[in-house]
Amino acid sequence: MAVGNLEFIKSASGTSVSSLSVTDCFSASYDVYYVSVTDLNPDATNYQYARFIDSGGVDSTTNYDSASLALRNWTTFAELRSVNQTSIQYISYRGTDTNGTGIGMYVFNPYSSNYTFTTAQSSTQLGAGTFGVKHISVHKVAEQITGINFFPASGTYDNITINVYGVK
Repeated sequence: MAVGNLEFIKSASGTSVSSLSVTDCFSASYDVYYVSVTDLNPDATNYQYARFIDSGGVDSTTNYDSASLALRNWTTFAELRSVNQTSIQYISYRGTDTNGTGIGMYVFNPYSSNYTFTTAQSSTQLGAGTFGVKHISVHKVAEQITGINFFPASGTYDNITINVYGVK
């Protein structure tokens, strides 16, 4: 059922998992997708990463470039860049002492056999203050992407929920 400009496609949730995938969620039906990550609770303080899923499974080759701006209200902002990595890096930061973290990510043209681009933003509340991240990335392979996999830089997720929507 469509709500506004978003049409719900698929969701996944996990408890005590090292990563969580949503498979077969991208298709030729949409050019743009919105991925919402909620109930995000890793067991260690760290950044959140992602990988795309193609016909061969989770793509962990060095095909990802990312850039993020870490927005912290208690200190200076930080630029985070990664080139030719095995994942989309620095999407969000999450500490174990936080209350509520969310990621909103747009995925552009994942199924069109072109490069796949993302933009994302996230926010969390740490003991030191508010921590936000603005993010962009590119998957530098011209192929059809069918899903997405999220994982923490280290440790596991105590809880995580991913919802995928098509953007009309």
